[in-house]
Amino acid sequence: MIDPETDEVPEARRKVRAARLNPTGRFEPETRVGFDDGWDIDEDLPPLRTTVSEERARKVVTRNQSPDISFDRSLNPYRGCEHGCIYCFARPSHGYLGLSAGLDFETKLVAKTNAPEALRRELSRPSDVPKPIAIGTNTDPHQPIERDRGLMRACLEVLQEFRHPLTIATKGTLIERDLDILGEMGQAGLAAVGIGVTTLDAQLARHMEPRVPAPKRKLAAIRRLAEAGCPVRIMASPIVPGLTDPELEAILAAGAEAGATVASWIMLRLPFEVAPHFRDRVEATYPGRAGKIIARVREMHGGRDNASRWQHRLRGEGEYAKIIARRFDVARKRAGLASEIEPLRTDLFSVPTEPGGQLSLF
Repeated sequence: MIDPETDEVPEARRKVRAARLNPTGRFEPETRVGFDDGWDIDEDLPPLRTTVSEERARKVVTRNQSPDISFDRSLNPYRGCEHGCIYCFARPSHGYLGLSAGLDFETKLVAKTNAPEALRRELSRPSDVPKPIAIGTNTDPHQPIERDRGLMRACLEVLQEFRHPLTIATKGTLIERDLDILGEMGQAGLAAVGIGVTTLDAQLARHMEPRVPAPKRKLAAIRRLAEAGCPVRIMASPIVPGLTDPELEAILAAGAEAGATVASWIMLRLPFEVAPHFRDRVEATYPGRAGKIIARVREMHGGRDNASRWQHRLRGEGEYAKIIARRFDVARKRAGLASEIEPLRTDLFSVPTEPGGQLSLF
């Protein structure tokens, strides 16, 4: 049952989950609340298990025109993410499914079962102009369910067949399974991977991102990708003020030592439902630091939990944000890391001829 005073789901039911709450989605007409029915029956409910629904998407490549980010198209094979990072900016997207940004986001996942077929269809259109597709921009394509579903692997096989450039953002070491594809494409200038490392402290990582592989395992994945010939970016993101910011220099140095050649950073931001879930977690886990963390976040966003202004939302504003930016630049240069990946090739793109199809004369 849910604690009627706090709406907190008991720990026994949410083992290895970051969110402690599961409030109604923000678009729902009715709100669910826990209450004491007066029966006083000691009833233990089973632990929350991960469930996966299936969806057939009409298209899987999403376009954007944001000046904040370096890509204009992206692909996400899954909705929701079992990694359960409490700071994840994608949590509010579950509201569009009628689900909660809390525990629902971590436990009620959706697999786009036809993602590889839809991707093939979209890349085959004569009007398509090849540019790098960013994968994992909303939810992690190498989260645990990918081990059984294999949708990311199948999409990579399509992109390799088309010689289409791609970038991947992940915190999952399951990416090592795909070294054969990413190594070959990386060497051909068609692929680059970003590995997110929020902290090097295993215990802190366990609280903030409970089902993400330990920091040492992520560094090992960087090493294996680099050795396979795939360029790797170490992503210090998000930087949590008052909690992970002292580790910035160490994270970049560790990434460089493991073989990363590029570095980037993003400041913590708390859009929509992310704010109450993050605040609840840090108040429960780090009560002595919670006030400072939230105050710093608001200081960088004009007194709010989040500011969505382009060119500012990913970095924040104010003196503290400037200090972090300067520290990052110094640490990046000291570690010998570039600020941007080399442009990926688009000239190798070619639509494969279907069996029995018309061959090109040119």
